[in-house]
Amino acid sequence: MFFRKTRTPGMTPAEAVAGAKTGNVIVIDVRDQGEVALSGKAKGALHLPLMRLQDLADPRHPDFCGKLTPDCKIACYCASGGRSGRAVQILERLGYSNVSNIGGLGHWVRAGGQVERI
Repeated sequence: MFFRKTRTPGMTPAEAVAGAKTGNVIVIDVRDQGEVALSGKAKGALHLPLMRLQDLADPRHPDFCGKLTPDCKIACYCASGGRSGRAVQILERLGYSNVSNIGGLGHWVRAGGQVERI
């Protein structure tokens, strides 16, 4: 399954890195557990796999992660940007209005972001 890469204008990977450091941006890794185990994730990122994002990001669902609010700034990434583009669409449908696709983990690293192993 292929998804169109989308990027909301206004948040670059560098802006996501800076915003995450100050606590103004919530970074979401939408890759599956195996990918995260192999390569780590952006330091401080929430790991909300795309296949479970609908439930984990929905405040009405019993599995809601509890860390997102409709007005928070969110930066999503995956391996290359395709799945994070789909994640942006899901989050926007759930009512999150400030969501960006920053591409892949490599974009985060090239922008100066750190990676942590879990």
